Amino acid sequence: MDNQRSFSRFHLAMDAVVVMNSYLLAWTLRFVWPFAATAVRARSFQQYMGYLLLMVPLYLLLYHAFSLYEPLRMQGRRLVLSNLIKANTLGVLIVISFLYMTDEAYISRFMFGMFYVINIFSSWLYRMLVFYIVRDMRRKGHNQRQVLLVGYSRAAQEYIDRVLDNPQWGIVVRGVLDDDTERGTVYRGIKVLGRIANLMVILPANRLDEIAITLGLKDYYKLEEIVSLCEKSGVHTKFIPDYNNIIPTKPYTEDILGLPVINIRYVPLTNTFNALVKRTMDVTGALAGLVLASPVMLLAAVLIKLTSPGPLIYRQERVGLHNKTFWMYKFRSMEVQPEEEEKKSWTVKDDPRVTWIGRLMRRTSIDELPQLLNILKGDMSLVGPRPERPFFVEKFREEIPRYMVKHQVRPGLTGWAQVNGYRGDTSIRKRIEYDLFYIENWTIGFDIKILILTIFRGFINRNAY
Repeated sequence: MDNQRSFSRFHLAMDAVVVMNSYLLAWTLRFVWPFAATAVRARSFQQYMGYLLLMVPLYLLLYHAFSLYEPLRMQGRRLVLSNLIKANTLGVLIVISFLYMTDEAYISRFMFGMFYVINIFSSWLYRMLVFYIVRDMRRKGHNQRQVLLVGYSRAAQEYIDRVLDNPQWGIVVRGVLDDDTERGTVYRGIKVLGRIANLMVILPANRLDEIAITLGLKDYYKLEEIVSLCEKSGVHTKFIPDYNNIIPTKPYTEDILGLPVINIRYVPLTNTFNALVKRTMDVTGALAGLVLASPVMLLAAVLIKLTSPGPLIYRQERVGLHNKTFWMYKFRSMEVQPEEEEKKSWTVKDDPRVTWIGRLMRRTSIDELPQLLNILKGDMSLVGPRPERPFFVEKFREEIPRYMVKHQVRPGLTGWAQVNGYRGDTSIRKRIEYDLFYIENWTIGFDIKILILTIFRGFINRNAY
């Protein structure tokens, strides 16, 4: 822990140096070389440096807010780069907004653009340099953390798997203590050393950096005694709960006047602000979609009427947000059939019920365009898990674990499963995996990514019959 605090202070100091050097380099490029010929320097060097005094603490605060001082060993390189881009984007937007609010028209925005690029590149470069140096040191046996596991369980095995698969973390698992597993039992080279009571001998005699409590659920009654023993030894102790079968996804903890409460599933769209942002995007996108798609929708309507008798718009009962049913609209792509027959069967390849224009609409997803009206009504969203009929919902809720979780958000016109090829007659289990990933990792950026991918992958699909 002390090493990590020292390392974080080192990063803090280095970031301050990098921000200053990036700013000075951007100023030099703009006003000295090579863009000096086009520059109008209406403010002095000292005035520009005055802004730097404000920017250094601002950027250090932003880097802290975006978790850039967390241990590098536990962060992927792409995550670090992503957080650097986010922090720098927000930082330059704050600075430029401040310039506009103070009516400062003579400070070069181009210079700040160059600073933005240079600072991201420089910060990323030095972090990766540190990452590779430290990784090589750990691979050679230096700067490693010695960890003892207490409790042989699924949590212990999963922890060992992750540590052994990531040697750059510099964690060495010395062994496992457990009361119900035979001494000498080996998992991936890590041995069970003895009973939990051996802690009283091991803690004073060994130089351990950390104790990880990985008890199985049935042994949680021992937790208080083990924590007390570890705390007395002064060794840093952490608890890795064995709840993956109960809570299979990432939970989050909230504090209710000092009482920690674990929420089994993190759903960003339960946040009122997030839900409002998404709803605003839905309404705006649906209105724009109706305007842009109106010629195609008009042509589809004419062709449907000319090629088969029956209604133009077909509505079907689907299950949506909070398990409530709604009527979902589609252009009719089949011959008219009794509702009881239709609702109990999926469309299959070469289905004789589909008309020739219906087959074309299904292949190109044109039949889904009336669902823009469902989005305006609030039954659906632009992006989300695809809604299913009540008959199939009742069937899948018993057969597929966590199937009903998809109804914690509004269903979508398109979704993460669909752009990855899971639509039509494909695996429901895989579809649910993608839906759950979307639900737990939702961001506006993720929605935009799915909408863009829909253009290239979602409209035309070989599994759409």
